[in-house]
Amino acid sequence: MATTTPSGVRGGDGRAERDARPGEDAPMTHRQIMEALSGLLLGMFVAILSSTIVSNALPQIIGDLGGGQSAYTWVVTAALLAMTATTPLWGKLADQFSKKLLVQIALLIYVAGSVVAGLSQSTGMLIACRVVQGIGVGGLTALSQVIMAAMISPRQRGRYSGYLGAVFAVATVGGPLLGGVITDTDWLGWRWCFYVGVPFALIALVVLQKTLKLPVARRRVKVDWTGAFLISAAVSLLLVWVTFAGNDYAWASWQSAVMVGGAAALGAGFLFVESRASEPIIPLRLFRNRTITLASVASLFVGVAMFAGTVFFSQYFQLARGLSPTMSGVMTIPMIAGLFLSSTVSGLVITRTGRWKGWLVVGGAFTTAGLGLLGVIRHDTGNWYLGLSMAVLGLGLGMMMQNLVLCTQNQVSPEDLGAASSVVVFFRSLGGAIGVSALGAVLGTRVTHYVEDGMAELGPRAAGGGAPAGDGLPDPSSLPEPVRAVVESAYGHGVADVFLYSAPFALAAFLVTLFIKEVALKSHTVRDGSAAES
Repeated sequence: MATTTPSGVRGGDGRAERDARPGEDAPMTHRQIMEALSGLLLGMFVAILSSTIVSNALPQIIGDLGGGQSAYTWVVTAALLAMTATTPLWGKLADQFSKKLLVQIALLIYVAGSVVAGLSQSTGMLIACRVVQGIGVGGLTALSQVIMAAMISPRQRGRYSGYLGAVFAVATVGGPLLGGVITDTDWLGWRWCFYVGVPFALIALVVLQKTLKLPVARRRVKVDWTGAFLISAAVSLLLVWVTFAGNDYAWASWQSAVMVGGAAALGAGFLFVESRASEPIIPLRLFRNRTITLASVASLFVGVAMFAGTVFFSQYFQLARGLSPTMSGVMTIPMIAGLFLSSTVSGLVITRTGRWKGWLVVGGAFTTAGLGLLGVIRHDTGNWYLGLSMAVLGLGLGMMMQNLVLCTQNQVSPEDLGAASSVVVFFRSLGGAIGVSALGAVLGTRVTHYVEDGMAELGPRAAGGGAPAGDGLPDPSSLPEPVRAVVESAYGHGVADVFLYSAPFALAAFLVTLFIKEVALKSHTVRDGSAAES
């Protein structure tokens, strides 16, 4: 297998260069790794920013474009769907083509989707652009894990995964704050929430070109496009079902039967194709490994908890508590601080000890506890309780997200690294997409129920009160006081229900991690493994 790599690289431990090919495949020093990671981390910052910057702007975006709760949900779900469906494809391509070129293509796709999203004139146009954005973000998310694994040994990867977690935390807290400020600034407006990430993406493109140097595997391959189509169609149909079931039609109805049956048939077709494909999108042999199987299942459940904790907070703070988009971002700082702290500290400790399972187990317990605490909040809950609950949730998520990928990468051979990494990210995104769709539908139903009960209790005082009607998101500040109190109480209680329904999924992730067998992290890199094979 012919490879090309930068010359003149010496390992941090001072070992001599290889005799066969001087400087090739030698371990990279910390400085070289950080230089190479600079553009990659900037690309990840852009990917995360695209998801978080719109969170606090969404109520105003949907209001301006004339959408409702279903449109609100789909603006988020569309990006997650595209990210989920394309993640395995990006991971497989990374095993076959230049990782550097692929991540640059992902950045360009993201830029195109962002620019057009800012020009959207309807919710349908915006949702379509979010699909394009999601394709790019899927590439950035999957490839960042693959590229890190190609440069850094599993034992040292915990340290650098901590940096990735720190970038995640900064983008997560900075996104809502930046989006809130942009939305509240009259001469900017919410459209700049999509434009602001473009310069960062272009800078990342240039930095990656100069700093990222990896061996390139050159071999003729056949991309499994049939498998990619089948898995995309199965996931899409499943998400359409969970979005509209219980609202446009009953959960137990012929429409549900058709959609669930269709998704199951497409899924079965995907498994059939993958079992016979020479270059499958997701090699099924990976699931013979117990750790990979359990980590994938845990990631599915973690995805529900993670996105529930980031998507619905904006509706709680703006519609239940009457805060501005900017202040909504400020209020989420405790959760992001917890995530930043736990992801950074766990990465450093894992690098020193080589042990990771304890962090997964404790993270699952914290995530479950955080969602349980948030499940009893109301529109007038004290800020200290909110802050404590969000901090606990953030601590749990920070311990789990990166470490599930890390333990998977530690189990595979170099040629399957991209596919294995993308499998974990795929299931996490799938859980998030299904969770946001289903929980968004639950929120709409519960809010309607609570508003109806509240208006009934008001009796004659509700007459002519301008109660919100239909699927549109209300503007509590424009409602008379008795009705406004009902709407705020309904959203406070409804969002709490969403968190409460998410807690069992986090508990399931916690239970799954108990059965993952801990294998001490390896001390060699994929580059070393590739060189040995050559």
